[in-house]
Amino acid sequence: MQTTQPDPAQLQLLEAALPNVAFDGWSQASFQAAVATTGMDPDRARALCPRGATDLAVLYHREGDRAMQRAMTAEDMTGLRYSDKVARAIRLRLDVIDDKEAVRRGTTLFALPHLAATGAGLIWGTADAIWTALGDTSDDVNWYTKRATLSGVWAAVVLYWLGDTSENHAATDDFIDRRIAEVMQIEKVKAQVNGNAVLRPLTAPLNRLLGMIRAPQRTPRTDVPGMWRPDDAA
Repeated sequence: MQTTQPDPAQLQLLEAALPNVAFDGWSQASFQAAVATTGMDPDRARALCPRGATDLAVLYHREGDRAMQRAMTAEDMTGLRYSDKVARAIRLRLDVIDDKEAVRRGTTLFALPHLAATGAGLIWGTADAIWTALGDTSDDVNWYTKRATLSGVWAAVVLYWLGDTSENHAATDDFIDRRIAEVMQIEKVKAQVNGNAVLRPLTAPLNRLLGMIRAPQRTPRTDVPGMWRPDDAA
């Protein structure tokens, strides 16, 4: 999940670029137009966005994640099942998108081989933002499996949503429910396998191994050799 707030000048460039993205995509032309519109010094603009419009596309996606988290904070999900909360979060993430064509162009951009890793990272970031906003406390292998599974669901939902022409995206709502139901079915099967006494001799060693995996720490450690501590400078 991205917690660092962007430079206001980056947001200024993003706002200026969006009207051109529908025509030129997240391209050099869109970036240059944004620089001209804002009157920003080109060298400063390039320092803020070394990859030009690609960095603006990344920023656009992450701003969507932040907007979703704000919407989730204001949403009353009391009484909802966990699966329903996840489905609601996905819908909120779609609802905060104010420019469908910008997402379409971004999907095309991050499908390019040299940007595929960046695109995958953004999808993972959205999944992480959802689980974090829902209060996920897992600190073992489940931290990874939850985000990996939701990343697959989110990627599929976006592609479906881009082609959905139904009223109020009703077809996408149904698609989300089907994908979540499939995930829950997988979780049910996993629980049955782990609880099966016959299979336990096979699953127990794997579960012990997986139990050694820990989620990444949200804050840097300062209690290991070579780590700088703020009070060291005093």
